[in-house]
Amino acid sequence: MNNQQLLNRSLNAVWHPCTQMKQHETLPLIPISRGDGVWLTDIENKKYLDAVSSWWVNLFGHNNSRIKEAIKQQLDCLEHVMLAGFTHEPVVELSEKLSHLTGLGHAFYASDGASATEIALKMSFHYWRNSGKPAKNKFISLQNSYHGETLGALGVTDVAIFKDTYAPLLMQSAQMPSPDFRLAEKGESAEAFALRCAQVLEDYIAQYHAELAAFIIEPLVQCAAGMGMYDAIYIKRAREICNRYHVHLIADEIAVGFGRTGTMFACEQAQIKPDFICLSKGITGGYLPLSTVLTTDEIYAAFYNDSTIKGFLHSHSYTGNPLACSAALATLAIFETDDVINNNQQKTAAINEKMQVLTDLPIQHMRNKGMIWAFDVMTENAGFATTCYQQALQHGLLLRPIGKTVYFMPPYIINETEMDFMINTTKLCIEQSYA
Repeated sequence: MNNQQLLNRSLNAVWHPCTQMKQHETLPLIPISRGDGVWLTDIENKKYLDAVSSWWVNLFGHNNSRIKEAIKQQLDCLEHVMLAGFTHEPVVELSEKLSHLTGLGHAFYASDGASATEIALKMSFHYWRNSGKPAKNKFISLQNSYHGETLGALGVTDVAIFKDTYAPLLMQSAQMPSPDFRLAEKGESAEAFALRCAQVLEDYIAQYHAELAAFIIEPLVQCAAGMGMYDAIYIKRAREICNRYHVHLIADEIAVGFGRTGTMFACEQAQIKPDFICLSKGITGGYLPLSTVLTTDEIYAAFYNDSTIKGFLHSHSYTGNPLACSAALATLAIFETDDVINNNQQKTAAINEKMQVLTDLPIQHMRNKGMIWAFDVMTENAGFATTCYQQALQHGLLLRPIGKTVYFMPPYIINETEMDFMINTTKLCIEQSYA
């Protein structure tokens, strides 16, 4: 089958995500046939360096032999069994390992990040109801936050293009000032700005804590807000404030967990433990859909009761799927055996040094947290994101700018030659796109 035939079939049969489908009249789909390492290959054998880890999910490269082998072995034993009334070794072992890593327990599984957000919100609300405080049923999040696109998740999301259309369907929430250091006053440090934002958070919670169930936050990096990064002191203060006023802290580590910010979980950099942690994306190394929410023993105990309606009656058919759990276990094994966090620090330093070639471009706010890099292009081109994306594809690079923000979130296995290609090609694409 040739390229055009597959494109036509896809346009006739597939509704693609986060897409105005009419745009594909002029912006062709890319038909991918294979992945190896940091590279994707289309059906005409053209290669693209996956600088965004296929929507931030791929950690150790496409076609990773260890993850692939773990799935194959599990496939020979058990592909799936419902988790209501049954259990199996992969989900138990994965839950134990995640509990050890996070300091939280009793993992509750779903398939995607938005579902994890839904679970955490429902658990928080239900905890307060079971605890005799049903008035604590509202939520707060950060300005410019993104927590998923199901209705509950959209209720705490603050990205207009995703939220505004569905506003009549959504629960209301309040948004606190974002500590994204790009919003700081001139001369104000990232730490000072974060503390100023935290004071507004405390003032709000002090006034409304009797009706607040939880504060949900993306630790360190607000990814969909154009990789808005902020000082860890904000998370530390948020934990103190939530403790003081008995409000849950939900850490949405869906995008930033599993080493993305330089530690296994972003909350570690603030030396705090949230009441709930939401995990997905990199949890399986980018192989299979899986998400989970872990919480405290105290919250779990509030649901442990003779009454069925006090239980957490949330489910979906593929909860704790053994194949996905086996991929996650293989991913965690790579962290354990390959000293990934320390090795990533060396790669972070190398990429930071190489990115200095970009400084003569019309950019600002060059920033980095672990294995995430971003900068903002100063351009009047309203279509910059699309133009840059197209230019990059022509040169064999997958970039997906967020507005005027260009970012890198490559697989951790990227090597020096691939780093050079990613950065130098990006420089060329910006030169061809910003005017």
